[in-house]
Amino acid sequence: MNCPYCGHTDSRVIDSREVSEGIRRRRECPVCKKRFTTYERHQPASLFVIKKDKRREEFSREKLAGGLHKACEKRPLPTGAIDKVVSDIEAELYGLGKSEVPTSVIGDLVMSHLRRLDYIAYIRFASVYRDFADISDLAREVDTLLTGRGEVAPGQLPLLPAEAGGGNKRGRRPGR
Repeated sequence: MNCPYCGHTDSRVIDSREVSEGIRRRRECPVCKKRFTTYERHQPASLFVIKKDKRREEFSREKLAGGLHKACEKRPLPTGAIDKVVSDIEAELYGLGKSEVPTSVIGDLVMSHLRRLDYIAYIRFASVYRDFADISDLAREVDTLLTGRGEVAPGQLPLLPAEAGGGNKRGRRPGR
């Protein structure tokens, strides 16, 4: 392991601990004596994603994280929430025990996790993933969110101003 400070090609492991995603190691450079931390993740067998046009592509954690970051952009989420979702989805995919997974499975997992994490991010992702044809498709999805749960989940911001006590903006009766 190269030292990030002086570039020396060797380092000494001072401490190793298992963490949720692998192993955390504290290291010390024998030349500059500075300490740094490395993380090692277990690399399971390759997982391939079957695209809609039947092409196969190797699963990319970075691509999944990029899509989630776009959906969650400018949302008030706790630090590390997106990384946790990425890790959870990746673990679920490898846990399936299959070498190939259709994009629909990944999309459904993302939708499920985003629905619990942030309603606005969920709607953003759903609008692309489900390819809404018009505003009525979007309205149906919002209605599903509004009727599919009683109250705003802990940590969630209200989906519509009416939930925050601001009145009913859509002209519908409450409870619909």
